[in-house]
Amino acid sequence: MTTPRTEHLVLPGVLTAEQAARTVHGLLAVQREDGAIPWFRGHHLDPWDHVEAAMALDAAGEHEAAERAYDWLARHQNADGSWYAAYADGDPDDVTDRGRETNFVAYVAVGVWHHYLATGDDTFLDRMWPVVYAAVEFVLALQQPGGQIGWRRDDDGTPTADALLTGSSSIHHALRCALAIAEQREEPQPDWELAAGALRHAVRRHPERFLDKDRYSMDWYYPVLGGALTGPEAKSRIEEGWDRFVVPGLGVRCVVPNPWVTGGESAELALALWAMGESDRALEILQSIQHLRDDESGLYWTGFVFEDRAIWPAELTTWTAGSLLLAVAALGGDEPTCAVFGGDRLPWGLDPDCCED
Repeated sequence: MTTPRTEHLVLPGVLTAEQAARTVHGLLAVQREDGAIPWFRGHHLDPWDHVEAAMALDAAGEHEAAERAYDWLARHQNADGSWYAAYADGDPDDVTDRGRETNFVAYVAVGVWHHYLATGDDTFLDRMWPVVYAAVEFVLALQQPGGQIGWRRDDDGTPTADALLTGSSSIHHALRCALAIAEQREEPQPDWELAAGALRHAVRRHPERFLDKDRYSMDWYYPVLGGALTGPEAKSRIEEGWDRFVVPGLGVRCVVPNPWVTGGESAELALALWAMGESDRALEILQSIQHLRDDESGLYWTGFVFEDRAIWPAELTTWTAGSLLLAVAALGGDEPTCAVFGGDRLPWGLDPDCCED
């Protein structure tokens, strides 16, 4: 097995080398032999969080484990290119949510590109290209005339036109990674370029095209994390929501006004801050959520109700640990993670300024 690259997972006040190794071991302990990574043993798997945990394993140098996670996706992809929203732990044929959510489906492109950058494995990229292609085509079938992406297709095939800003921002990131894969394979995808530009335009200029989820912190920072907002636009958005969502010393609220901070949202905000060039504030956010760490397992509790001083829910989730490891890897200079979340080297698609209202 490849030696874990723990030099990128050590950060003052966040992780020591020993703590980083324990967190990686905690993720590996939850991963099943077939490659699946559920939220925790006994709970379900969803494709988005499964990919996030696999990316964290790659950031740690656990490339074989990460590849098994992507092979699981390849084996369980539906004929239309999608995955179901939730699979029971222990039985991949036991689907607990048969809806197919577009941001869940698209995220495979982010993970596959990250794994390729981490390993340089052309055989892997060749094997996963049909998987990525089918997933992107499924997602873009739900793109609306305004550029936004309908968030779900029901099991009976009924599409949902309503779009979520968080989901569409994540899909924007995934489309750029998919275009990077296509470029690497020298298989241009002009329709994807058009779709990415239209989507970015919708996120930047047309908030009315998305369902109003302004209370959720993900809707605040995801346009930045997904790369649709950069520079002064990103800075302005983060400053606007900072006091509403950030609880000093504790982390980031999931929903306002609820007195509940969550590790996953906090780590993702740290990634967005890093991408903006604000590493100091990113470090402060990561340091603020170390009260969620379970030292024995190395994993992290999902959230903390600070008015009651209570951990809630009582779940040590792989995606919370995964998001933290990815943020630490970015701050530590891990090149594949920086390339994927920094975005400077990802294709933009069609220049969004070419899009008309």
